[in-house]
This record gives sequence, structure tokens and C-alpha cells, in this order.
Amino acid sequence: MANTSRHFEKFAKKHSLDFLTIHAGPGRQTVTSGSVTRVQLPRSPLTLRLDRTHRHDLAFWRHYREVSDLVRNFAPDVVHITGPSDVGMLGALVAHNLGVPLAASWQTNLHLYARTRLSTALRFLPKSMAARPLSAVERWSLRAAMRFYKIPRLLFAPNREMIALLEKTTGKPCFLMDHSVDTAVFSPAFREGERRPFTLGYVGRLTSEKNVRVLAQVEQALLGRGHRDFQFVVVGDGAERDWLRKHMRQAQFTGVLTGRDLSRAFANMDLFVFPSETDTFGLVVLEAMASGVPAVVSSSGGPKDTVQPGKTGFVARTLDEFVNFTECMLLQPRLLVPMGIAARNYALSTSWERSFENMCEAYSTYCGGAKAVPVALASSSGA
Repeated sequence: MANTSRHFEKFAKKHSLDFLTIHAGPGRQTVTSGSVTRVQLPRSPLTLRLDRTHRHDLAFWRHYREVSDLVRNFAPDVVHITGPSDVGMLGALVAHNLGVPLAASWQTNLHLYARTRLSTALRFLPKSMAARPLSAVERWSLRAAMRFYKIPRLLFAPNREMIALLEKTTGKPCFLMDHSVDTAVFSPAFREGERRPFTLGYVGRLTSEKNVRVLAQVEQALLGRGHRDFQFVVVGDGAERDWLRKHMRQAQFTGVLTGRDLSRAFANMDLFVFPSETDTFGLVVLEAMASGVPAVVSSSGGPKDTVQPGKTGFVARTLDEFVNFTECMLLQPRLLVPMGIAARNYALSTSWERSFENMCEAYSTYCGGAKAVPVALASSSGA
């Protein structure tokens, strides 16, 4: 979401739209550039660490008066929150008390995250015993999230499946919030050397909700079928890192990469393997495709809508299909070039500009503002 927020700011600056972003961070900071102002507010010692990169400040409400004054003085036509985070909850309250129309994005399948996190904790139980508490946590987490999403006037989501669920459950209009990628930053031009050994890649958090243990299972299955001329490059960090290091024999763990290092890592992959079943979009899949790398993704979640099966990658319904599709590319490397070109062309067809234009049209229609709507965006982080 931080990435989307940065691109939204660029769009606002390019079109001279008044835009205020309020987010949490390590310290207090205010930066104004053109028509865009970004305010960072510090989190307190009462912050819960959800994982290595995500936090929730139980005392973030202490910033209420300051945020309320900022928004009142900015006088936006709409406040847009990026979810039920500490910042999002405060943004919703401020918008309500100031009488400003509220919009919200659905970015994370929190109910599936809750189920997956609990599933990790209950691994010691037989599946039959764990099924009931897991279903209950997923069901009640979804109900709680949907109650929150009934508050805004209009909603945005990154895939059609989620749009249908939100509209049915909340009764509020919901619009597609497309994603795009910087095709100059993520490009085949950063590829170095020949295609040996065959490189399978993953980029993202190494956490249970990303289903990353499938990477070790795919490696084990390929080794069991007699394949040796391949390697995994795993980019990212998280609670599952140590488990993966212990259970993967042919994997390189780079940690978190940014900038040119990340561009090179993507471009030097042959196949991107993304087993997450909880992502609503999976921006890293599009970044891989922009780098000329076909992808194999899960049939659950948003990434399946990004991949064109057999053309830019594959959609796997089971572990066996993950293994079979990976082996297919390993045995038929001639497929890499045409699929990589198709993947790159798909990424080139996406547009942040078009996405944000559509969002502003929705603001105009449902929030009663002009076409160029001054926005106050409450974002959970401003990385």
C-alpha cells in the first residue's frame, strides 16, 4: 500500500491536485513538494509488532487533535484510508467528526491472514481438531472487517472477486483499483549472464500467510525427480526465514533488497514462484513480469488475475501443479523467451495514470467534489 500511495502522490503532483498524506513512521516529519504534503507521525512504545515490517500503535489516537487540525485546515473533498490500521482508524474518526466523505481501500485479506497465523500456532494439533477454531477465526475476522468497511461512502479493491464480496456484504459501491509498475525500474535490461543454473525466484515477506513453505516442497519434489541444475533465489525476510534455510538445499537467501539490487534480482530469475493464497493483488508478480520473467502463482487470491495461463505464466491449483509447471519450464527453456516477452508486454499495458484517473472519477461521483478532488490520504506507512 505504501508503494501505491507513493504513485498516487506522483499523480497528484503531476496534475497539481492538492494532496495530503498522513502516515506513521519512526519520527515526526513534514515534507511539501508542489501540491503534495506528506506528514509522518511517530508511533509510541505501545506499538504491537505484527511481524518484522508491520506494526500497530495502540496509542496512535494521541495524535487525534493534531490530525484533526491538519485535515480541517486542508479542507479536503474526501478522506481516503488504506485499511483498518492504527492510522486508518484514526482517519475514519477524523473524517466522521469533520463531516468529510470517507473512501477506503481493501488491500489485505485480514481474515485469511488471521487463519494462517493461527494455523501456524496450531500445527501441533491434528488437522481435524484445528479445523473448527481456524474456521471460526476466519469467519469472525471477516465479519469484523466488513463491519469496518460499512463505514466509508465508497470502497476500492484490487480484484473483481473482492469487489463482489465487498458490495454484497457492505452494500457500498466498490471500484477496481488497478495496479501498475515502473517498467524502467523493473526491466529485462538488468539481466546478467546466461540462463544457468535455472533460477527460480521469490520476492516478498517470508511469513506463514505467504505460504512460503511451498518453496521448500517444490525444491524437494524437483530433487526427487532427479533435477539438480536449478537454484532458488529467495528475496525478503520474515519469521519463516530460518525454517526455509533449514529445509532448502539449493537456495540463496538475499534478505531484503531495494533499488538496483532488487531490479537485478528480478531480471536474473527464469521463473517467479509465488505460492501466496492471501494476496489481493501480488504486486511482486507484476514486477517479475515487467522484468521479463513468467510466473507460476496460486489459484487462490488476486495474483491469478494478473497471469495469463500458458502465455505469461501458470496458475497452480495444487502443490503438484506448482511442481509440474516448474518442471515444464525447467525441461523446456525455449519457452522462457516468448513467455518473458508476453509477460513484459502485459506489464507495459498497465497504467497508474489510468487507475488514479478512475479513482478521481469515483470520488467526484460519490463524494460530491469536482473532478480534481483534493484528497487527504491516511496511509499505514510511508516507506
